[in-house]
Amino acid sequence: MTTSPSSSAQTARAALAARLREIRLDAGLTKRELAARCGWHESKSSRIENVRTPPSDADIQAWCRACDAERRAPDLIVANREADSLYVEWKRLQRTGLRRLQESGVPLYESTRRFRIYCSNVVPGVLQTPGYAQALLSSIAAFRGTPDDVADAVTARMARSRAVREGDHRLAILVEETVLRYRLGDAGVMAGQLGHLLSAMDLPSVSLGIIPSTVPRRMWPLETFTVFDDHRVHLEPLSASIKIISPEEIALYVRAFDELRGLAAYGAEARALVVRAIDALG
Repeated sequence: MTTSPSSSAQTARAALAARLREIRLDAGLTKRELAARCGWHESKSSRIENVRTPPSDADIQAWCRACDAERRAPDLIVANREADSLYVEWKRLQRTGLRRLQESGVPLYESTRRFRIYCSNVVPGVLQTPGYAQALLSSIAAFRGTPDDVADAVTARMARSRAVREGDHRLAILVEETVLRYRLGDAGVMAGQLGHLLSAMDLPSVSLGIIPSTVPRRMWPLETFTVFDDHRVHLEPLSASIKIISPEEIALYVRAFDELRGLAAYGAEARALVVRAIDALG
């Protein structure tokens, strides 16, 4: 499965541009007349309507003011910021460190009731131990050259995870067996993390499946993703944070999750996979 990194963002921007065009037409203005009232070149109006130039908050305010539709500006600004947040490079999100990024996701995590989480590379954040999170976030900070606030970021991640596990939430989690073998941290850190996964299997709100590395595949391994209720999907490739809000694309990821779930081991079989990974630590 491949998703254009900016597909949902582009769709959202196109919808915003269409709304701005509708406001201009309702006001009976040409692009040239709108540009004159806003104090910019006519080509800028065309670029905004044709989704070649994203408008700033000030552009939207000027557009609505020129069309005598100032009351519509706040909603359009919110929509514009939402579109801008759908594809954001990690270097932009992490430029001030990792703690704020962890904290910024709390409202979404608290409001979501049903999580579908698939991880092909690391243990999912909601099930990470402090030691594992420390090792992982330290690697991220070193690779990206972010300010060193890893300790605070770990604390924030643990607080977010507790809120999800203890609240009125249901978590369906799938992990590739290879994740159990990747050494993030020393043997002690990994043993603690794998033991924590065994404990998580007993939580009534958590359904944890392990996809054996030897299972015949009818669905190939994908990049890590999370489905929040049925409203959005977050992807975590190397370069950027990608958020998907298109119902068609969301349905595609839900379908992929269901396919992957059919490959997973649960219960005693899943526990055996984790125990074997612990034994392999030596």
